[in-house]
Amino acid sequence: MDFSAGTIALIVIGIVVFLIIIRNINVVPQSNAYVIERFGTFYKIWGNGIHVKVPFMDRVAKKVSLKEQVVDFEPQSVITRDNVSMKIDTVVYYQITDPRLYTYGVENPIMAIETLCATTLRNIIGELELDNTLTSRDNINSRIREILDDATDPWGIKVKRVELKNILPPREIQAAMEKQMKAERERRARILDAEGEKTSQILVAEGHKEAAILRADAIKETKIREAQGEAEAILAVQKAFADSLRMLNEAAPSDRVIALKSLEAFAKVADGRATKIIIPSEIQSMASLATSLKELVVEGEIDKEPKAEKQTVIPNMAAPQMMDQQAVLREKAKQALQNNAPAN
Repeated sequence: MDFSAGTIALIVIGIVVFLIIIRNINVVPQSNAYVIERFGTFYKIWGNGIHVKVPFMDRVAKKVSLKEQVVDFEPQSVITRDNVSMKIDTVVYYQITDPRLYTYGVENPIMAIETLCATTLRNIIGELELDNTLTSRDNINSRIREILDDATDPWGIKVKRVELKNILPPREIQAAMEKQMKAERERRARILDAEGEKTSQILVAEGHKEAAILRADAIKETKIREAQGEAEAILAVQKAFADSLRMLNEAAPSDRVIALKSLEAFAKVADGRATKIIIPSEIQSMASLATSLKELVVEGEIDKEPKAEKQTVIPNMAAPQMMDQQAVLREKAKQALQNNAPAN
């Protein structure tokens, strides 16, 4: 099959056109944007999808990622308010919100952000002392983020977060801080030991107090129960005595019984250590005994030879104990009379 020169030329032209069209078809990935220029002037922004540019007229000026990005800057030398030199490195999280401003706003956006971050950090740290710098990270991060966010808006950049990654004071300052931290920890340890000792002593004292209170309560309860027992015993004795008196009254005792009870009481009194004994007038047995002895001595009715004892009934005496005492007294009286009687 023979082809003419014209046919071959058309085929070549078709292939070239096809290659040019294929080459000018662009696929924009997700979370990306292409900045398109036409004849060197901004034309449009391509979002994700398939796009075809006009050959020899359009070109992709910049491919921009719309995802949030992070950049870690080198440590920056700063001086605090109390003239302490240190190095601080920062981490900035940012996102491109406007590809056009990002492309045409600043020549090198990352370098611009780094320089702006360093100067802002120096200004903020210069207003703080060392201790405040170490304890005010959140405040420093917020202030730097606000300043960077305002400054990068014309560049189409949104600063999300700013973090102070490392704060590196000089070795001398670190050694002093370590000593201070050690001293502070020792102080806290001593305080905790003192508080523990105080609490222990308080608990021991409270224990002694409660024990003393319990012992006092026990003694009190014991004395109360003893007093109650003694009171009940006294009441029982008094009740028994009252019952005996009532029974004695109900029995209507005779004079002999009363005299016997009087003698028993007198015997108990005589058994004591008293030097004087008052004999009640009701005891008539002693008077009767004295009368009998007088008759024997004065009238001379005492025989030289012992005779059978004449039983004398003493009025109001009925107890055997009283009779024994009278017999002993008679015997002694007879012996005395026999020894003193005149001979015939």
